[in-house]
Amino acid sequence: MILGEPSGIPSGAGVGGGVGGRATLDDLFRRAAARHPDALALVDPPDRERFTDSPARSLTYAQADRVISAIAGRLHRIGLRPDAVVGLQLANSVEFVLTFLAVMRAGMIAMPLPLLWRRADLTAALGRAGAHALIVSGRVGSHKPVVDALQCAAATFHIRFVCGFGPDLPDGVVALDELFTAEMFEPLPELPERPYPPGPAAHLAVVTWDMCADGAVAVARSHAELAAGGLAVLLESRLRQDAVILTSMMMSSFPGLAGALMPWLLVGGTLHMHHPFAPGAFVAQQRSAALDAVVVPGPLVATLAQSGTLMAGTGLSSVIAIWSAPERMARAPAWRDTTTDLVDVQVFGEVGLIAARRGSGGRPGPVSFGPIALPRGSRGGVIVGEVRATANGTIALRGPMVPNNPFPPGIERTTLPHFKVPPGGFVDTGFACWSDQGNTPLLVTAPPRGTVSVGGCRFRMRDLQDMVADVDRSARIAALPDAIIGYRLAGTAAHPDIPQVLSERGLNPLLANAFLSRHGLSQDRDRARSA
Repeated sequence: MILGEPSGIPSGAGVGGGVGGRATLDDLFRRAAARHPDALALVDPPDRERFTDSPARSLTYAQADRVISAIAGRLHRIGLRPDAVVGLQLANSVEFVLTFLAVMRAGMIAMPLPLLWRRADLTAALGRAGAHALIVSGRVGSHKPVVDALQCAAATFHIRFVCGFGPDLPDGVVALDELFTAEMFEPLPELPERPYPPGPAAHLAVVTWDMCADGAVAVARSHAELAAGGLAVLLESRLRQDAVILTSMMMSSFPGLAGALMPWLLVGGTLHMHHPFAPGAFVAQQRSAALDAVVVPGPLVATLAQSGTLMAGTGLSSVIAIWSAPERMARAPAWRDTTTDLVDVQVFGEVGLIAARRGSGGRPGPVSFGPIALPRGSRGGVIVGEVRATANGTIALRGPMVPNNPFPPGIERTTLPHFKVPPGGFVDTGFACWSDQGNTPLLVTAPPRGTVSVGGCRFRMRDLQDMVADVDRSARIAALPDAIIGYRLAGTAAHPDIPQVLSERGLNPLLANAFLSRHGLSQDRDRARSA
């Protein structure tokens, strides 16, 4: 698999040299900052104070570069070392992007965590990954992640530091808000040059979490693998250099990062953040900026377009639809807007993705087994991956975006669930597929066995049943189809206080809400949309 740089890629992309290239994510940002330091880089949602503290911020590349260095310097000064794993649980605001890049500038590994994870999930993930620090928002809606973070740190002996954004942080939390306004700060010292064969981009950059039939697994990606996923989306959406992108996707997963953050870095444009989902704010953001692309969940595209919330045909060049449950894409309504391209991004957990622009007729385009060359229909397209079917009738992927190593090192010698890379590089996604005898086109028919996707959250049904049975042996939980979020959880129990008990145990709020009234189920949908 070769990841090249055809003439159609914006000159600011800077990903030449293939998977073994030298450009890290921080390098991509620095190149854009050097090219136009006074250009707008990051913009907060206008309704920011609705869901988190501090007024909305807008930063130029020069301003963002300064804050990134300030955060990186503070992480270094408090005692974190290169290659330390740093957990991030932050709202969809400029702080996430700045902190994510700061962790990498400091030579560390970022581990973004879903906002719907509470104490139980966080403690398990931080322990499995050997994280040394956790950076959180002080408040997200009515929830205070900083409280969970302190409890996790107390339960996980190798968590040495909890850092946070927001006012009135509890004692013991390293405050980071002041770095936005401090006139002087100690710069990040020069890090020693270290060998990263075949280049710095081959070093680990990020750890995300997937759910498979065996349980939760950590998935580690290098800078180059993350860039390859972003390049796949960029090439098919044909975004121009300096493009303006609005994303409503949380960046705690590979599709969230590859769908918006990486295209933004590759084109050196402007990234507008939207914390899902506030229709009024979403419309206001589209009206206030000359957008080139919006990034939204695939199942929401038709609803948003019909309601006028998605303002396609008003200058947008692309709508990027992220299908976290790709088996639902075949039932998507036709896209009739001829002035705006709709790019479907089928997501196969944390393994990889396939991006395809809708063709004539507005129906989702077919995907064939074999090499994936993008942009489709062009001469000499870039090969970003390869698809084949396994003997079990599931989809396997390999290529530049697919992770190559289990994490943490040596975990494959234990009995713990871990990310498996077989000889030959084809990773089984677990998603069932169907094709005709000619092996084309490919149709995704079912998610990995035993798992269910509620919005952007993947669960193993056996785990959910064990959790509720531990409170009430008579309790039962089921996953019911939902047109918007894929599935919703619904449960029955004799124990009247089971939602409260589940919440007190630090479990995902979607699980507690499954036992509430119809009003609770409506809340369940709202929470899942924001996942």
